Amino acid sequence: MAVKSGFVALAGRPNVGKSTLVNALVGEKVAIVSDKPQTTRRAVRGVATSPDWQLVLVDLPGVQRPRDALTQRMQRRVELELAESDAALLVLDGEQAVGPGDRFLAHLLSAASLPVVIAVNKVDRLDRAATVAVLTAAASLEVGDDVFPVSARRGTGVPALAEHLASLMPDGPFLFPPDERTDLPEQVRLAELVREQVLRRTFQEVPHSVAVELEDLERPRDDLVVVRASVLVETESQKGILIGRGGRMVRAIGTAARRELERELGAQVHLELRVDVRRRWRGDDALLDRLGIE
Repeated sequence: MAVKSGFVALAGRPNVGKSTLVNALVGEKVAIVSDKPQTTRRAVRGVATSPDWQLVLVDLPGVQRPRDALTQRMQRRVELELAESDAALLVLDGEQAVGPGDRFLAHLLSAASLPVVIAVNKVDRLDRAATVAVLTAAASLEVGDDVFPVSARRGTGVPALAEHLASLMPDGPFLFPPDERTDLPEQVRLAELVREQVLRRTFQEVPHSVAVELEDLERPRDDLVVVRASVLVETESQKGILIGRGGRMVRAIGTAARRELERELGAQVHLELRVDVRRRWRGDDALLDRLGIE
């Protein structure tokens, strides 16, 4: 039997669970998860593979009006990924009413001339009546023909969604080796895991002003990896917040990040983390290139 493979672009408002859904479809963590808006700055490719199909999942950066070089790149990436995808998946939050943001994204996807599927996430938190109401509201968006209730956190409904998306893919060979789960370079993946821990502990403007640059990666032994990373912020006050009183905050970030890195690398990790002020880094094209934000 011929195999199918292709690209699926994921769109959704902040906090609907897109990254969690990508991870659930892939079967392991490839996208960082945060409750902060605009967490995804690059089009993370997760690769979900079965014997008969392969889905390359593109978690689109948050769609917003470009304000600087960073958001211009994010918007350009959204347009390029939609143009190159074989289907689109619009993710809605089942706990929230369908709103203007969802309608904007539905309009954007309907204009892209792609098959569109809607996934209503977080249905594990809804009773039957609420589920029916949100599925009806999703259908009223009039984009695509299929609406799937899912729980990305629990995995409920995810296999059926994957099989349906696979049915929309063209016939063709796998685009990635069957055991590959993402095309993000290792240094970008590891830097993202550190940034995830910063996002979990900071508020207001700080998360959006933070980047993590992996400066060095050494393997002095098979069971030990030395990672040196810089957390970049835009102001001295942000640096003070991230370091914390007596260095408490940066130690907590480092401890949590080290655990994530050890899980990813399968080895003991020695993490050296420092906080640097890099004013207006979001407008620095050379730095954005190094961070892997196209």
